[in-house]
Amino acid sequence: MLECISEHACFGGVQGFYRHNSAVIGLPMRFSVYQPPQAKEHPVPVLFYLAGLTCSEETFMIKAGAQRFAARHGIMLVAPDTSPRDTGIAGATDSWDFGEGAGFYVDATQAPWHRHFKMHSYVTQELRRLILDAFPARADRIGVSGHSMGGHGALVLALRNPDIYRSVSAFAPVVAPAQCPWGQKAFTSYLGSDQADWQQYDATELMKKRTLPFPHGILIDQGLDDRFLQEQLLPDEFEAACAVAQQPLTLRRHAGYDHSYYFIATFIEDHLAFHQRILSA
Repeated sequence: MLECISEHACFGGVQGFYRHNSAVIGLPMRFSVYQPPQAKEHPVPVLFYLAGLTCSEETFMIKAGAQRFAARHGIMLVAPDTSPRDTGIAGATDSWDFGEGAGFYVDATQAPWHRHFKMHSYVTQELRRLILDAFPARADRIGVSGHSMGGHGALVLALRNPDIYRSVSAFAPVVAPAQCPWGQKAFTSYLGSDQADWQQYDATELMKKRTLPFPHGILIDQGLDDRFLQEQLLPDEFEAACAVAQQPLTLRRHAGYDHSYYFIATFIEDHLAFHQRILSA
């Protein structure tokens, strides 16, 4: 059953926060939805946004300023939480970059994480189905975006499910998690020590195996004053993989911008316009 936590009028539409019992996760999960004013008249395209480490279903809706542009373009916004909560798993809340708040959008295979940490299946299947059933969203017009860990999630979800997602963009994504400390820490615990199993959740490795999966292109924005750029994000790796795969990629590097939501808020209008062009085609 879908529980409405709160709803608020916003730019002629409705910003809502919701909770439901997830069969995939095995625990209650929270998510947020912005319904643009056009959704009162007919089903609209939908953009799933995946947040980064330590964030929740509220972060993007509160900080990014995206609703103004979603209302202009007639796009529904959906933001899930970044992991299961109150899992009861020992150590699940010990680190800011692993466990609760850091699900990395993978389906864990290793105990004890495999009981609840199944964010890939949750977002691509259960939550998507719930949104299509409970809100006026178009099943044939779905895009995905995200930031940092969520940018990793957006790229991986899109590359693994091109039949679901028609458009994809990211802000400062972790594009090569198998090569960076954040990803190595999470993947070792969630997926095990065999790095061959990591490749299915590594956007750079997935891109190396693809040929033109998104003909309308991929948009990535990256701040050059991002303190995580050199050690964790590694955009050059993904750019090189896209070149080999002949995947159109717009990778914009911005002097002076960091990893924060000030950076996201600056360029969110461009991302909404990018998705609108593709999803309305």
